[in-house]
Amino acid sequence: MYYIYHIPGKKIGVTRNLNTRVTLIQGYKENEYEVLEQSDDIDYISDREIELQKSHGYKQDLHKYNKLKPKLNKMKITSTEQTSTFPFPKNKLKGRLMDNIGLKWKTPHGDFELTTQAISWIDHHCKPSMFNNERSFMYNKAFYEAFYSEAALNIKAPQIQDLRFDLIRNWALERDIISKGNSHTQYVKMQEECGELAQALLKKDRKEIYDAIGDIIIVLTNLATLEDMKVEDCIDYAYNEIANRKGKMINGTFVKQTL
Repeated sequence: MYYIYHIPGKKIGVTRNLNTRVTLIQGYKENEYEVLEQSDDIDYISDREIELQKSHGYKQDLHKYNKLKPKLNKMKITSTEQTSTFPFPKNKLKGRLMDNIGLKWKTPHGDFELTTQAISWIDHHCKPSMFNNERSFMYNKAFYEAFYSEAALNIKAPQIQDLRFDLIRNWALERDIISKGNSHTQYVKMQEECGELAQALLKKDRKEIYDAIGDIIIVLTNLATLEDMKVEDCIDYAYNEIANRKGKMINGTFVKQTL
């Protein structure tokens, strides 16, 4: 699904993920923007975006949305012994990093990768370049210590996961998804997200794959909460069921052994 969103007095744009593009990247809460139209027809949405930009008096995009090509792994990051430099100023960096999620680059400390957690860290710790105000940089050793050092790798995954699920539940509570929603609507929402994941897989669009998988996990977390369960317990239950399961791969699918 494609959404035309309007940030009053600022802009009109198109996205497939309102939370990522408008809230996480641009910093606007749900009550600070409105959805003007939505459709699964990318050509209609692309034409309509330009029409609405014109009618609202905003600057019109030079290229229609359906003509934009994904820029995954196109960002050139320059690495030295001390730093990694990004070709964008600090105030525009987070959005550009999100467009290149999954990008890997080499440093003296090893290969680094852009993940959602890494992007949040970079956005918080990067600094404007002293030589070019159109660039920003981070210190490689600090990033290594945060994500790749022995201490970082030894952090227990369940502790990190529990915190993330708590953040999701709090987010849903603040938006009345738990108090006013129900399991049936969350199930329908999950099917919509699964459809977007299928499209992303077919297009091999790594950024959209990240988005879709994350959205599915968020919906499942909310669905479990509405059923008076914790998604962590559901995961533990399912894992305990399969932990000692034996079987073999047939046509790309694991088929369990039956007695």
